[in-house]
Amino acid sequence: MSAEQQSTAQPSPPSPPTSPSEQPPTAVPSGFPAGASVGREDHRGRLAAQANQNWWDSDAARYVSEHAHYLDGFYWCPEMLSEKDARLLGNAAGKRILEVGCGQAACSAWLANELAGTGATVVGFDISRGMLGYAPPSEAVLLQADAQALPFRDNAFDIAFSAFGALPFVPDVQAVMADIHRVLVPGGRWVFSVTHPMRWVFPDDPTALTASYSYFDTEYVETSESGEILYAEYHRTFGEWIRTIRDSGFELMNVLEPTWPNDLTETWGQWSPQRGALFPGTAIFCCQA
Repeated sequence: MSAEQQSTAQPSPPSPPTSPSEQPPTAVPSGFPAGASVGREDHRGRLAAQANQNWWDSDAARYVSEHAHYLDGFYWCPEMLSEKDARLLGNAAGKRILEVGCGQAACSAWLANELAGTGATVVGFDISRGMLGYAPPSEAVLLQADAQALPFRDNAFDIAFSAFGALPFVPDVQAVMADIHRVLVPGGRWVFSVTHPMRWVFPDDPTALTASYSYFDTEYVETSESGEILYAEYHRTFGEWIRTIRDSGFELMNVLEPTWPNDLTETWGQWSPQRGALFPGTAIFCCQA
C-alpha cells in the first residue's frame, strides 16, 4: 500500500524485525536465474528507488503494526476484497507465481500456504529489506529486488500480481510493465491493484470530500532541505493505465472498482467509509500477456 503521504519529515527508525524471515534472501533462487538486464533503470528511477527503499525500511514497523488486520491474508485493497473470494488469479495450482512489490509478503505467504502440495511456486520481491523482515512463515521464496530491474529470465512465470506494490513508486511504469510481460509465459495472467486515479484529486484527510488537486498532476515528491528525495509517488490517469497496459503487450480483460462494504468501519490512510460510500478508492486491472 502507499505511504499515505504522511509528512515531509522522515519517520523514526523501526524496531528490529522479529519475524522468522528476518534475513530474507537476496540471491535469485534456483530455477529463476537472472537474465540480461533490460537497462531501463535511468537516473530518475534510481533516485526514486533509493528514496522509497529508505522510506519503507524506516517505516516498516509502524506500517505493519497499524495495518495488522489488513495484512492477515491476501487482500487486494483497503476495501478488503480477498483473493479467497475474488479468485482473480484463476486456478493457480501448480503454477509459477510472482508477486511484484510484495511488502511484508502477506499475499505471497497466504498464496503459498493455500497452494501447498499442488506443485506451485510463489516468489515475492520487494525493494525494502525492512518490510521483508516482517514476512509471515510460508514456503514463498522472498527476494530483495527493484521492479525496475527484474532478476528473472524470460517466460519464468505463469502468473504475476501486485496489490498496491511497486507500480505507484516508479517514474517509468511502462518499462516496468513491459519487463513483467517479458518474464511471463505467453497467455500468462497479470493482475494489479492501485489507488483509483480519481483519488489523486483529494487531500489525504479521509473525511475530506472536496477535490483540491489537479487530476493531471503526475507526481508527488518529498525532499529534504538539501534537496534529497525522501519519498516519491507517481500518478497515472485511468486512460494512461489502459494505454500502458496495451503498449506493454498485455490485453486488458477486466477492471474492478470494489465497493466499500457496509460492515467495514476501519479507516486506512485516505480510505474511509465516508469516501467509500461515494466514490471508488481502488482500481484492479486484470490482464493477459
